[in-house]
Amino acid sequence: MKNYDNVLKNLKEKGIRPSYIRVRVYAFLEESRIHPTIDEIYEYLSKEILTLSKTTVYNTLKLFTEKGLAQSIHIEGNEMRYEALRAFHGHFKCERCDLIYDMKISKLHFEEDIHDFIINHEQVLVTGICPKCI
Repeated sequence: MKNYDNVLKNLKEKGIRPSYIRVRVYAFLEESRIHPTIDEIYEYLSKEILTLSKTTVYNTLKLFTEKGLAQSIHIEGNEMRYEALRAFHGHFKCERCDLIYDMKISKLHFEEDIHDFIINHEQVLVTGICPKCI
């Protein structure tokens, strides 16, 4: 785990007790750029943490999302993916290999007056064919 001290600092800043499982789940999100599902996180970490359950992964991600340490990304269907909270960015999903890439973009600019709206989450998703699949 590369940034162990940084992981501990981020958890403590958000008032989250840094249990071993929480540290490992957050470290995985920090190091991973694959936008994993709960199943993918469980599959990866259960080899190392034999007592890990999908419910624990779900509850940990729910806590991280509520505390603003991670965000859930709805790409399509019922599939939820997760990533450590980073600066505003968009996502590109390849229609052939299903990989999801981060895209640097500016904050959204709205052409209409939206002062009466409360925006809780902004998400940009672009789909197409990635360079590996062309």
